[in-house]
Amino acid sequence: MNEINGIIPIYKEKGMTSFDVVSVIKKIFHTNKVGHTGTLDPLAEGVLLVCIGKATKIVELLTANEKEYIATVKLGIETDTLDIEGKILKEEEIKDINIKEIIKSYKNKTYLQEVPKYSAIKVNGKKLYEYARENIDVELPKKEVTIKEIELLESTKDTFKFKTLVTKGTYIRSLIRDICHDANTIGTMTELLRTRQGKVKLEECYKLEDIKNNNYKLLSIEEVLNYKKIEVDQDTYKKISNGVKITNTYNIKDRVIFTYNNQLIGIYEKDNELLKVWKNFI
Repeated sequence: MNEINGIIPIYKEKGMTSFDVVSVIKKIFHTNKVGHTGTLDPLAEGVLLVCIGKATKIVELLTANEKEYIATVKLGIETDTLDIEGKILKEEEIKDINIKEIIKSYKNKTYLQEVPKYSAIKVNGKKLYEYARENIDVELPKKEVTIKEIELLESTKDTFKFKTLVTKGTYIRSLIRDICHDANTIGTMTELLRTRQGKVKLEECYKLEDIKNNNYKLLSIEEVLNYKKIEVDQDTYKKISNGVKITNTYNIKDRVIFTYNNQLIGIYEKDNELLKVWKNFI
């Protein structure tokens, strides 16, 4: 089998971990060179970008992309995992709250968000969920996140649903906790759907069954990245193939994709007045 290089946009279904998806893809394509680009909990579903072969070199770029979600919340209940699958810590009577105004106040908001204790973030080399399972208290880290867009989709007396676009590292479970705290109530996530990651939308994704039946389209590295693409001449190709720094005659501000004969050869990044290799694909 020829080496497969590219990105498969997968619709991760409920009940599976992101690691489960990677394991299935490894078996289908007979390769261990597979990586996903942003964990989705078993409760969650939606867009999961899986990189294969040389595309694993850009996992960190895709993980850093903004992500869009639709989340559903049940009010009056709080769990240890911040979602409906956790152990109930607290229940209270449903209050009358103006959830629409509180959600609106989060638009374009940048703040330090406390990560959930049931998460894979490491503290002193150990994952938080490992501490939680051992009932060991540890100070939860806070990360700066930005809620770029957020809107209320629907609400009832004891539930609400919203859509949001967030930066890397945002936990929707924590966002829900914070929204409910601002509303002087408690709530927990019951459903989560990732509808977009970077440029890739939900409708472009394939279920694992589709992939097993060879019914999918592999995306190229160039298709999923937002960087300028430049076709180079033979002299520049030789420099890039040797990892040599080149003059920034292209006025690149961050990174650039270089191709030769319409084949990806490298991603370079700005280094003062020059461009230096970030990843080589030759």
